Amino acid sequence: MERDTIGGLASAAGVGVETVRYYQRRGLLSEPARPPGEIRRYGGEDLKRLKFIRAAQAAGFTLNEIGELISLDASDDRARARELANARVAAIDEKIAELQEARDALSGLAIECTSQRGGPCPILKAFDPK
Repeated sequence: MERDTIGGLASAAGVGVETVRYYQRRGLLSEPARPPGEIRRYGGEDLKRLKFIRAAQAAGFTLNEIGELISLDASDDRARARELANARVAAIDEKIAELQEARDALSGLAIECTSQRGGPCPILKAFDPK
């Protein structure tokens, strides 16, 4: 990416301009200086940082954790980065277990619905507030 406007940067990363500005306000992405009479220009490192932020979000990291990861990159604190990653893995494992439990319950209701003739549908009954 050549030196581009904020709109070009946002487009290259697949986000909106307001998302870029939000990350700047949060201190995750720097705002380049504006030469007198010109507009700000962003380069390849800005795009790389923006893509890093989006990838880390997709992995489930919060913006605060992403900020910490960015600062850890500068300090080369691998132990803390590993700790953050392991915490995300544990949270993902917990969510998977919750989803599996919900899936099993719903699957059981669907089987019960198929085998039961007459009376209220077990699926609808399960979600009916008492």
